[in-house]
Amino acid sequence: QVQLVESGGGMVQTGGSLRLSCVASGFRFESHHMSWVRQAPGKGPEWVASISSASSYTYYSDFVRGRFTVSRDNDKNTLYLQMNSLNPEDTGLYYCARAPRDDALMRQFWGRGTQVTVSS
Repeated sequence: QVQLVESGGGMVQTGGSLRLSCVASGFRFESHHMSWVRQAPGKGPEWVASISSASSYTYYSDFVRGRFTVSRDNDKNTLYLQMNSLNPEDTGLYYCARAPRDDALMRQFWGRGTQVTVSS
């Protein structure tokens, strides 16, 4: 059974940082491209970042490039998202996705999410 369990969300002030984690199980983590997706209240989901299976390539949306860093530890079956210089527009539910960028918005690949709230 595929499981993705996100953690590390919370409430921070503008300019703060958070590190999200996603522990994967039930599939060969090291063989899959992985992504982060977020959904703000009242809005549709948007792709945030992706990483290739061996961490050779990383990809970022324009609104997080330079502030967020996606990484993974295949020995620990864990995906990370380091988020710096947070602003209120980053508020939302953050989901780990067992998918490359092109498929990341398909909900069937997501975990349950972790809430990030950035106050001004």
